[in-house]
Amino acid sequence: MDTLETIFTRRSIRKFKPEPVDQNDLRVILKAGMYAPSARNQQPWQFLITDRDDLKEKIMKVHPYASMLSEAPVAILVLGDTDLEKSPGYWPVDCAAATQNMLLAAHSVGLGAVWLGVYPRKERIRAIREIFRLPANIQPFALIALGHPNEKKEAPERFREDRIRFNEWKQ
Repeated sequence: MDTLETIFTRRSIRKFKPEPVDQNDLRVILKAGMYAPSARNQQPWQFLITDRDDLKEKIMKVHPYASMLSEAPVAILVLGDTDLEKSPGYWPVDCAAATQNMLLAAHSVGLGAVWLGVYPRKERIRAIREIFRLPANIQPFALIALGHPNEKKEAPERFREDRIRFNEWKQ
């Protein structure tokens, strides 16, 4: 799949088949996350992968939109590491870029994924921090539910000419 096709056809997948995720595919997805752009190339991310049902159940109890983790064989927790920051305050932007790269990589290797927001919800951050016993410098940013898709979604038209301006703001 070429880059533009991957971008235009990626959809949020919330239904998964029970088959496991290939470790080589998982490695490619994580590598794609690590190739995301970051402020001053600080790469302030860490990734925590879980395939344990007990941990996914704990997440589902504290995250109101995480029910698909009951089917997803893998969850990737995207974390900001403030000890790696060169430009304070940019870790969320950098982690967002890494998350998007991983979603695109998952789609390009034939897997399905969905981004579950954690940051900036204080109650979700606190709960995820407790579940995974994260140190103070590690900030929960997002969860990615990952697996073989058990649904197919068509890509809607999202290009909007009315959202584009040139040189100055004109209605």
